[in-house]
Amino acid sequence: MGTGQVRLGDLRVRRIGYGTMKLTGWPRGEAPARDTALAVLRRAVELGVNHLDTSDYYARDGVAANELIRSALYPYPADLVIVTKVTALVESAAGAGLRRAVEGNLRSLGVDRLDVVNLRLGDRGRPEVPLEQALEALEALRAEGLIRHLGISNATAAQVARARAAAGIVCVQNRYNVAERADDPLVEVCAAAGIAYVPYFPVGGFTPLTGAALNAVAARHGATVPQVALAWLLARSPNIALIPGTGSPAHLEENVAAGALELSAEDLSRLS
Repeated sequence: MGTGQVRLGDLRVRRIGYGTMKLTGWPRGEAPARDTALAVLRRAVELGVNHLDTSDYYARDGVAANELIRSALYPYPADLVIVTKVTALVESAAGAGLRRAVEGNLRSLGVDRLDVVNLRLGDRGRPEVPLEQALEALEALRAEGLIRHLGISNATAAQVARARAAAGIVCVQNRYNVAERADDPLVEVCAAAGIAYVPYFPVGGFTPLTGAALNAVAARHGATVPQVALAWLLARSPNIALIPGTGSPAHLEENVAAGALELSAEDLSRLS
């Protein structure tokens, strides 16, 4: 794919990965047919993707992301890194709740150890969850050999700092894209610390990105606006790894092709 790699601890992933949420239609949207979902996962691996983002709670109407991954790809390629997440809501952050969540992901993926587990915090602005308590519980599970590495998701800069002090995190997964840049300073902090920054909703999520500058740059390259948005993220910092999601084989091909799109200094200035 020509975009290099990013470290997740002692693991290396190519910079364009794949997010599985849209395969289930969760939390809203229409899921693709099962055959299409399986084909998308297999095609992603054929295209060189070796970083999948998932969770046991990506499930709706009997369609579950982890089950699809297992059906499509098990036994897994040796270099495939599957990153999952567990929540740390006040009512479920105790050790027993997190153990159940980790064990659920292990069962549904059919593995003995999870490559990376992201601790997903509540929405920004909601009351603080017991972060250190949750990380302590996950550290205990890592000591048991059930988890290889830990990350944190949907976190403020202060929470990331606390997580770094409490546990060795390898990635931060937050909302960030060319139009939503509140995490600019955090991207730099992570880069300096050798921590991967993984933006979710890299092309806008449920509100697709638009704008004159994006349209102009896309037209100049004969590319789509989402491809330009992904290319901007790749150019933004070398520690950024992408997990765009889709239920369409054609859209998957476009996302991966964005790795070959090189934006000029003029393009980047126009998008700044």
